[in-house]
Amino acid sequence: MAASGSVRARRMIGRLRLVSQRLAGDSVSSVPELVRWMTAMQAQDLQAALWAVGVRVPGAGMADVRAAINTGAVVRSWPMRGTLHLVAPGDLRWMLDLTAERLTRSIAARHRQLDIVWSDVEKARDIALDRILADGPISRSGLFKVFDAGGQPTQGQRGIHLLGSLCRHGWLVPGPLAGNQQLIAAFDDWIPASPVPERGEAVARFLLRYFRSHGPATLRDFAWWTQLPLTEVRAALQNVRDELVELEFDGTSYWLSPEAASLLDTGVPGARSLHLLPGFDEFVLGYTDRTHVLAPEHSDLIVPGGNGVFKKTVVAAGKVVGTWALHGSGRGAAVVPELFDGTAPLGPAAQVALSRAAQRYLAFQNT
Repeated sequence: MAASGSVRARRMIGRLRLVSQRLAGDSVSSVPELVRWMTAMQAQDLQAALWAVGVRVPGAGMADVRAAINTGAVVRSWPMRGTLHLVAPGDLRWMLDLTAERLTRSIAARHRQLDIVWSDVEKARDIALDRILADGPISRSGLFKVFDAGGQPTQGQRGIHLLGSLCRHGWLVPGPLAGNQQLIAAFDDWIPASPVPERGEAVARFLLRYFRSHGPATLRDFAWWTQLPLTEVRAALQNVRDELVELEFDGTSYWLSPEAASLLDTGVPGARSLHLLPGFDEFVLGYTDRTHVLAPEHSDLIVPGGNGVFKKTVVAAGKVVGTWALHGSGRGAAVVPELFDGTAPLGPAAQVALSRAAQRYLAFQNT
């Protein structure tokens, strides 16, 4: 379906993304439901990932998100871009089936530098599964000792590349948490058997769910997010375009769900919203073009020096207006925002919203 673009609709992109990402409007009732809705949530920073879920699930505490990971109701693994994400267990196998080969080719030169050939991967697989199937999930450091003892050296990043290969090919998977680390489990023991659709159907499914959970977004956003070829992405759109709405601005098409698009007529929520989002949150990181929610002149304040480490963000009415940090600990802990230069001071309503968001974050940390 298509809808004509407008200046008003373009201004609403940030707020529509709040709705799609379950930060405004309809909410979900459980941690697994939220993660499945979001399709994938960046999670290389565990504490940030826990709050990324918690901020979207009313009443959820940190213990609820950790429990979902510990029981396998939510999985934290490398489904795409060589980066940890939270995904639903039933999605991981078909996601890997789409993305693993392309990523493997992209790091082939690095494997040559590390003296890793396919027979090394197979040997590491056998060593790892023998140990895990006999004694259960193992820590990363423990697994690396097993690799070393079995003649597969782990120094100089060789260990993490072996582990990544075994996870990417569906033999191992990060499992339950042990503090802030994850134990490594056998994939077939930890992940329930699930059907893997043929490739065209799988790409179309991936694309539809991304636009429903992240829209309005572009095909280039999705292609960057998954690292799938743009030609393949364009072909997949033809299978699901009737289930989406198209908004066009300056010759670029943005796609979103009909439910989110209908709010342009009935009223888009979030006009007075204020959110304290973690670093690496999908609201900022889930798109190759972030200019609709983050002014280009402020990008360096979110990722200082372009070092790849995304800071926590203050989001008001669908726009990133600053960063924030937690100062102190225990009962003396306080959320301290730092608004960008030139940002209008928060009015009374926004101050109340900030206080509520801070209270929600502190409550999450303690439950």
